[in-house]
Amino acid sequence: MNEVDITVVRDFFLHLQSEIVDQFESLDQQGRFSGQEIRLGDTGISRPRVLTSGRLFEKAAVLCTYSVGDSLPPAATERQRNLAGASFSATSISTIVHPWNPNVPTTHMNLRMFCVNVKPQVWYTGGGMDLTPYLPHVEDFQLWHENARSACNSEEQYSTFKKQCDEYFYLPHRGETRGIGGLFFDDYVGSDFPSTVELVKQVGQTFLRSYSTIVRRRQELKWTPEDEEWMLVRRGRYAEFNLAIDRGTKYGMQSGRRIESVLASLPPRAKWIYEHRPATGSTHDQMLSFFQPKLNWISTVDKSVDYSGAND
Repeated sequence: MNEVDITVVRDFFLHLQSEIVDQFESLDQQGRFSGQEIRLGDTGISRPRVLTSGRLFEKAAVLCTYSVGDSLPPAATERQRNLAGASFSATSISTIVHPWNPNVPTTHMNLRMFCVNVKPQVWYTGGGMDLTPYLPHVEDFQLWHENARSACNSEEQYSTFKKQCDEYFYLPHRGETRGIGGLFFDDYVGSDFPSTVELVKQVGQTFLRSYSTIVRRRQELKWTPEDEEWMLVRRGRYAEFNLAIDRGTKYGMQSGRRIESVLASLPPRAKWIYEHRPATGSTHDQMLSFFQPKLNWISTVDKSVDYSGAND
């Protein structure tokens, strides 16, 4: 695989999608993913897989696409305007999970590859994995970041991707991150095409392994009505980010993708409570202190410390 061949990435994404679907159905034990095969022009394909109202997962979506286009959408060239208007091929996989149990985090993973038809040929990848927990199971956050680090090529790369994740999944109008982060990279080109594809594979496989471990740890834990309301409030924050900030949502709409697929990441239930603030000293209040960038989750995090000033 010495030459740029986006179909190699497409085939990996299709295989990974099947792995995720099988694993999530096994974890849920009741829900099943719906399946569609939608042709996109002569050579493209969209393969959405969506599970709703399962035993464990209120909603889970695993979407995979491969497309060929005459002109890159504006959201895909915001940082590379010299590529605007060029024809391209692209492939992506996107996963989102919204559980019933607030002890189990919401999670998101997206990976994508673009090949742009200019001379010399341009190719780049992007994506990442992030976690949006509701209750303070700190050991899960540490596991998530330890595994994220292991997916990277170096400590420096992990630090860069983590910082980019903290900065991207941030709600400036709230002054808080969407969750506890993970990895995020955009317009990334490694030393060569094979090594870049290997990084993409590592992130995808690490995501599935990490999240499955956390689900198994937490899926049988009890929760209170207050925990569920808190989860729905945080889901409202999630929706705010996806609709107001996320470049992936903008790209999907600009590229003419099915709106059902573009908005599949939105939670089925969410709440917006005027001037909501959790009780001081509660586990929900503690979680607010964790929704800040720059926290080092790999080193031991003292759960008794107030991290609300972590941005200072």
